[in-house]
Amino acid sequence: MKFIGFVGTNATRSTNRTLLQFMKKMFANEAEIELVEIKDLPMFNKPKSKELPAQVTQLAEKIAAADGVIISTPEYDHAVPAALINALNWLSYGIFPFVDKPVMITGASYGTLGSSRAQAHLRQILDSPELKARIMPSSEFLLGHSLQAFDEQGNLIDEEQTQKLQGLFNDFLLFVKITSQLQHAHAANQKEAAEFSWETI
Repeated sequence: MKFIGFVGTNATRSTNRTLLQFMKKMFANEAEIELVEIKDLPMFNKPKSKELPAQVTQLAEKIAAADGVIISTPEYDHAVPAALINALNWLSYGIFPFVDKPVMITGASYGTLGSSRAQAHLRQILDSPELKARIMPSSEFLLGHSLQAFDEQGNLIDEEQTQKLQGLFNDFLLFVKITSQLQHAHAANQKEAAEFSWETI
């Protein structure tokens, strides 16, 4: 399987990026994980021409071609970063790569809670009419105190956390296989996303 590892921040240094890099290495025998960045995307401005920046189009094509997406988000003020919302705004403006796409959410934060509220916020966003992603249910990987969580090689130090991540990833592999069979309404879902407008409801 091929997954996109979505770095959910524009920070140059982020333990969420480190987490995805660790997952790419740890699960190399089970799936190919390509990390993608959002830090160079322009600010979403709803262009009148509806012409999308090249970076957005390329990112959408990668997501559409992938079997699933793993998004790792930090938590700022009880929510996901503005850069992540910005990216998702672009990726639901006239293009709909997330419709019925399996998504696994992870998160790392410097504090104790491990981005729990940001992950809940991200679930709400991904479930919106314009995105319609299939988010893996009943699963949270919450990496707290993330500055101390990795060794010098970028590996998770805590064995229990590593085992939990392995279990969740195995569940995600199964979730992707199951959701690949749930495509009977895919065309209708894409049509609804394309035709949805807050101005007409």
